[in-house]
Amino acid sequence: MVDVPALVAQAREGRPRAVARLISLVEGASPQLREVMATLAPLTGGAYVVGLTGSPGVGKSTSTSALVSAYRRAGKRVGVLAVDPSSPFSGGALLGDRVRMSEHASDPGVYIRSMATRGHLGGLAWAAPQAIRVLDAAGCEVILVETVGVGQSEVEIASQADTSVVLLAPGMGDGIQAAKAGILEIGDVYVVNKADRDGADATARELNHMLGLGEARAPGDWRPPIVKTVAARGEGVDEVVEALEKHRAWMEEHGVLAERRRSRAAREVETITITALRERIGDLRGDRRLDALAERITAGELDPYAASDELVASLTGTA
Repeated sequence: MVDVPALVAQAREGRPRAVARLISLVEGASPQLREVMATLAPLTGGAYVVGLTGSPGVGKSTSTSALVSAYRRAGKRVGVLAVDPSSPFSGGALLGDRVRMSEHASDPGVYIRSMATRGHLGGLAWAAPQAIRVLDAAGCEVILVETVGVGQSEVEIASQADTSVVLLAPGMGDGIQAAKAGILEIGDVYVVNKADRDGADATARELNHMLGLGEARAPGDWRPPIVKTVAARGEGVDEVVEALEKHRAWMEEHGVLAERRRSRAAREVETITITALRERIGDLRGDRRLDALAERITAGELDPYAASDELVASLTGTA
């Protein structure tokens, strides 16, 4: 058994091994997960969570690394969750963004963790919300969540981040793809990376046009800016940080940040509850209650919906 309060205290002191152990407890759905979350709860709420998404090849990892450098220059502690595709054999992350962000490896003010999606649709690992809480409680002021580039299901990042950044690159047909994938609905800040390539201005214009055709915005509503960068050289990155800070200030002023965080918490509770119910239902296979209901359905005495209602009432004790 792990001494959770001691581990959390070490994480608060900035010890990377303690943070790593806490996230491992989360990812592994440890029996002590509830104790971990209960200990972390009063210590969270201070971090600004930025999600980065986009098609493969747009330079998400390079952009993330450049943002880390910018925030470190501003003196902020930064946490990075880099969500990678799962290995079908080990279930572990394949790409390992810690390798790609090696320049920050020796910086005690930066914590980088690769997480495997483990087949979870949406580009985010199922344990990501809890891992974000760990980094928040560990004193990270900014948490960058870089998701796997899988197209349409990337919209899930919007449900986990305070601000969503959508990255595009010229010459990849990203403008059309963004419209198809619904990415135009989730972006708070748009970044056209690799802006030294031909077609960068055209990509930005196309994106601006598409945003103009999107949902009507009232005066005072946030209009997502489009920032051009060459992340590999650090060009335009300060402008991205400025756009992020402006969005954060706008959200705080209009009560949007608090509302997003409430919605995020509600979804987290819903997910945990549904998972718990699924586990209980899974345990019912071969259970006499399920067998009895199945017999009544096949005999024509009961329909599946009524049977489901009876099962839920039995499971929740409301029968």
